[in-house]
Amino acid sequence: MAPNSAIHRRIAESVSENRLSWSSELSCLCIGSDTISTGQSLFPNQTIISKQGKFELGFFAPGNSSNHYVGIWYKNISVRTVVWVGNRNYFIRSSNYNNSRLEMSNGNLYLYVDLERIGISSVEASNATEAVILDTGNLVLRNASAIIWQSFDHPTDTWLPGGQLGFRRFSDTESQLVSWRNPDDPATGVYSFGMDPNGGSELFITANDTRRLWRSGVWQGGTFTSLSDGVNFYNFTYVSTGDTVYLTYNVYDESLLTRIQIDYFGRLIHYVWLEGSQAWNIYRVQPSDACKSYAMCGPNAICDINSSPICGCLNGFVPRFMQTWDSLDFSGGCVRRRPLECSEERTGYITVNNIRLPANSESLEIRRDGVCEIVCLVNCSCNGYSYDSRGGCLLFMGDLVDLERLSNGSAGGNLYVRMESLDSAVTRPGNGNRNVLALAIALPLAAAILISCFCLCYLWPKLKTKESRESHQNLLLLDLNSNGPAHNKRASVGNNGEEKSNQYELPIFSFSSIAMSTNNFSIANKLGEGGFGPVYKGELLNGQFVAVKRLSRRSGQGLEEFRNETELIAKLQHRNLVGILGCCIENDEKILVYEYMPNKSLDFFLFEPTKKEILDWSRRVHIIEGIAQGLLYLHHYSRLRIVHRDLKASNILLDGEMNPKISDFGMARIFGGNDSQANTKRIVGTYGYMSPEYAMEGLFSVKSDVFAFGVLMLEIISGKKNTGFYGSDYLSLLGYVSADFNLYPI
Repeated sequence: MAPNSAIHRRIAESVSENRLSWSSELSCLCIGSDTISTGQSLFPNQTIISKQGKFELGFFAPGNSSNHYVGIWYKNISVRTVVWVGNRNYFIRSSNYNNSRLEMSNGNLYLYVDLERIGISSVEASNATEAVILDTGNLVLRNASAIIWQSFDHPTDTWLPGGQLGFRRFSDTESQLVSWRNPDDPATGVYSFGMDPNGGSELFITANDTRRLWRSGVWQGGTFTSLSDGVNFYNFTYVSTGDTVYLTYNVYDESLLTRIQIDYFGRLIHYVWLEGSQAWNIYRVQPSDACKSYAMCGPNAICDINSSPICGCLNGFVPRFMQTWDSLDFSGGCVRRRPLECSEERTGYITVNNIRLPANSESLEIRRDGVCEIVCLVNCSCNGYSYDSRGGCLLFMGDLVDLERLSNGSAGGNLYVRMESLDSAVTRPGNGNRNVLALAIALPLAAAILISCFCLCYLWPKLKTKESRESHQNLLLLDLNSNGPAHNKRASVGNNGEEKSNQYELPIFSFSSIAMSTNNFSIANKLGEGGFGPVYKGELLNGQFVAVKRLSRRSGQGLEEFRNETELIAKLQHRNLVGILGCCIENDEKILVYEYMPNKSLDFFLFEPTKKEILDWSRRVHIIEGIAQGLLYLHHYSRLRIVHRDLKASNILLDGEMNPKISDFGMARIFGGNDSQANTKRIVGTYGYMSPEYAMEGLFSVKSDVFAFGVLMLEIISGKKNTGFYGSDYLSLLGYVSADFNLYPI
């Protein structure tokens, strides 16, 4: 909704009025402080309030839901507006609400629900001594000298003034907004809003982590094209340091309450609180019209909401799918009327004024317009450039995507599209106010800089990795029945089920062959998805199958877990451990290739009412024995002593003969020969299978796996989930067994 004079008058009037204090209908015993210190707990009937009374932290139930969460909301407005949720993907049932508490201990903030502990903050070796709610709406963990953790780095669906959206280079750390599922459920939704961690300063609305719906426009001249149309309340700041890139903003009028939210419909909404009407006013919505939708007209086309049709090609381009001039089809965008030759003598530029610049730009620290033009000219991949005296030079490689004609007064840019000089509208470099001498000086200098950068950034990595790329194997040619160099898992089986093989070199497959085997990672080939990302079924040329595990960029597992799994499982050879066939680390991809398990995972049969009858007693005993043999090998007979740390039904895969195989070693840890116990601040795994000393203190050993095996064995025998007892007299299957040894019938 575009701002207008009436809205601004209402805002101005609301600022001068006194703010009303919200009196909650629920009785609330407040601590009267803004701090939870070490050893202190916050219970459901308590809250903490920022010093000036602007924000409040406590337990709440969203909408019409009976489930409860820990969150932050505005204190002094009549409409409860939650801006942050600490446990969005783990709700507290009403039956457990009174047995919950938020506690500051061991340098972190934990939510306790009965006997379970959920980390609100997760910082290894944290020495924070207190949790404080600030008047900005930011929850911080700090000690006397520094802030250790802050909620502004882990937002939910709301971006408050002072908050940061961005990412850390060379890591999986990313700060972005993710929508609620619906008004009653704050769990992670479909839509997200944040920066592209692959580079650039733009913000995107994305669906399902892949499909772009809207973008802010490039950062140029200290603003965003699509965030600054008309009057703007905000002052945005773009920061790029050595390994951190982020965007933040503040409000010019600090007396206004404003927030930016990604809602469960995929809209980015800017709200301003109107005290007079006691309501949130929608100041702006993105996308606001059809032309604001990402790539509405396809590549090399420009969208103009005031034209009919709204799509049109750039000068020198024609529709890709053109039937007749009376019936133009812009679904495929536009292509050049004549191919562009890589010739400086026959190349110039066409100027397109006041537009939203294309996506996927490359920024250069060049402060002279003429040099920017020449750098694009000598690069055959450059299709256009833009220059701003404050923002520097932007180069556009490949198709020009998501162009929009902006109205007068909007913060648009000028795009110079590279064209054949045969067109009369094309200007040649050197025309205008640049003289021949300046061009003669700038051209060799720019060429030298470009050649140096090309050699350093392109040729050297290519030469460096040429040998390794040539050694990448073709997954499609893999033969699972051979002992050739591409396969290291079919060896003789010795005592204790160990497979004898001297070859532990893990094959590296090419990404193209993996993509072909999975039909380009099609939905039809998808076997399932976990916290790491999706798993696909791959078919080889000989008709055999493999399982392809593709780690998602936003996965909870990252480079450490990937390296851990490839190094560990490649050296583990046992018939009750899933076999790894190879990996791929090409194009920033992290992919593992496993032997294919046609019967999926144990939980598929164990807890599915229509499948559990397949598991008769003999099969269940066989599965229990196989898991025990695999654990015995990991703990005592393998070359390395391994603690799995995430043993559960979904990590037990079944082959065609229902033989169990332990999988997913991303969380596993190696013990030295004389070590028997270790401690970690990073508690990973699945609650319900964790031993008490690991869940509470971070202490783990082979006994941790034995505890999880005991829980798993009870699940196999009873056919019941350990955590499937909510609402009953027992907290878990373990609690039921402890009270009564008569197990449920299968």
